[in-house]
Amino acid sequence: MFNPDSMLLPFFDDAHRQLHEDLHTWSRANLHSRIHEGSVDKRCQELVKMLGDAGWLRYCVPAEYGGVLPGLDSRSLCLLRQTLGYYDGLADFAFVLQGLGSGPISLFGSEHLKQKYLPHVASGKMLAAFALSEPNAGSDAAAMTTRATRTKDGYRINGVKTWISNADIADFYTVFARTENDEVDGVTAFVVDANTPGLQVTDRFNLCAPHPIGTLTFTDCEIPVSQRLGEPGKGFKVAMQNLDVFRASVGAAALGFAEAALDMGIDRCVNRQMFGGTLGDLQITQAAIGDMCTEIDAATLLVYRAAWERDILQKRTTRSAAMAKMFGTESAQRIIDRCVQLHGGLGVKQGHPMEMLYREIRALRIYEGATEIQQVVIARETMKTKTGAI
Repeated sequence: MFNPDSMLLPFFDDAHRQLHEDLHTWSRANLHSRIHEGSVDKRCQELVKMLGDAGWLRYCVPAEYGGVLPGLDSRSLCLLRQTLGYYDGLADFAFVLQGLGSGPISLFGSEHLKQKYLPHVASGKMLAAFALSEPNAGSDAAAMTTRATRTKDGYRINGVKTWISNADIADFYTVFARTENDEVDGVTAFVVDANTPGLQVTDRFNLCAPHPIGTLTFTDCEIPVSQRLGEPGKGFKVAMQNLDVFRASVGAAALGFAEAALDMGIDRCVNRQMFGGTLGDLQITQAAIGDMCTEIDAATLLVYRAAWERDILQKRTTRSAAMAKMFGTESAQRIIDRCVQLHGGLGVKQGHPMEMLYREIRALRIYEGATEIQQVVIARETMKTKTGAI
């Protein structure tokens, strides 16, 4: 890790520092490359099993259901993503989907749902997924058209969800659908088992940084009312509070990517001979390193401020998490781009870890709300404090 002194910041307690040390030790021994060959589905399943067997997935659920801590701890989640991201972007992906997909159950689920799913998430025996986006409803979740119609015994879901990570390998999906003529009109959250009749994975596609992702189609998919998450019509609250927990962790993953790039970049500068010295002897190179070090420290402060505010102040972190996500991912993109440049041709050679980092970072600027959405969130939350609710 590029800057271990960050663990001396007052955001952390001794348990976080031990987690950081133990996870680095485990990652060095078990995550040997961020370059993967063969089936991405199979590798993700292997990584979930590894993370479950090692106990890291226990940070995704409360202690009562097999977790380590009484509740979801944002600083621990960020440390886990930052560290896993440093070694292997796919390992970070495998970890966070367990948390993102099961987080609504931890936060809003009935005792029945918690007992049914959370222990298996913590052990890695079940893979989770989060199904919010639709073909015409990404950042604008209000445009959602998937519907859940009330039946005698539960709900019948019809519609399409896309950009769903873990599509086709998840054991269950947290799904959001419009409900009408129910106790309350609006969006309601549900947990849908992958083998439920009427649910199909109808498309799979590749991204620049490969991971399992695709489209779900619901056709008269019937589920019992016991699979509902939270109150009817309160699904946006479920989604937004879950994203508040995990949005800052996107900045943490980006921070891990940036630290990995900078470490490789500095090694390159020290060892690359040119013009009678090394690449690192050039002042233009030193200026770039100075900028990158500063951006990493700034991103660290923003990410862990947001996590600390949620954990310790127990406040909504919509604004600070948006800042952490936005700056963390944008600065990581700049840092990785510069380190690719420092590597010259090697930086764009397929199979080189710098080239993989360049592909991995790009998606983080989009998912869980693109940078432009974060700018709007930050502005609106700031104006609320000055003028009242907008």
